[in-house]
Amino acid sequence: MTFWKKKTAGSSEYTKARDRADKWMSKYIRLRDADANGYGRCISCGKLVHWSEADNGHFINRGHLNTRYDEQNCNLQCTKCNRFDEGNNEGYRRGLIAKYGEDVVNHLYIKKHLFRKYSVFELKAIADDFKKRFNELTKIKNWKK
Repeated sequence: MTFWKKKTAGSSEYTKARDRADKWMSKYIRLRDADANGYGRCISCGKLVHWSEADNGHFINRGHLNTRYDEQNCNLQCTKCNRFDEGNNEGYRRGLIAKYGEDVVNHLYIKKHLFRKYSVFELKAIADDFKKRFNELTKIKNWKK
């Protein structure tokens, strides 16, 4: 007797919509945090990095859906801090306080415990919104996509 459903080839509509929302948010956040030359400082360690080589780091990890698409929870982060230093959370916290203030950090800690589930429709809307904002930002900063 099998107690789990075997995964089939391909991704569900939900997974595709979530991945698309993640992609466009990541591009937007990294561009948002970069200067006119395309460089930004890692929120955790301060290293100068080009937006195309940076990550969209989450202070509260992406598993908490209520903060997954919160723009204050997401900031440009170097790949070393995000991928190899477990997010460098203490440095990230200091960077968030400097950028937004202690109240925002406290708000994110509270918000992460609230339940949130997105529908496919909502995820598509999030992706479309971030794609639109990304394209507007590239025009404002006169950057190539």
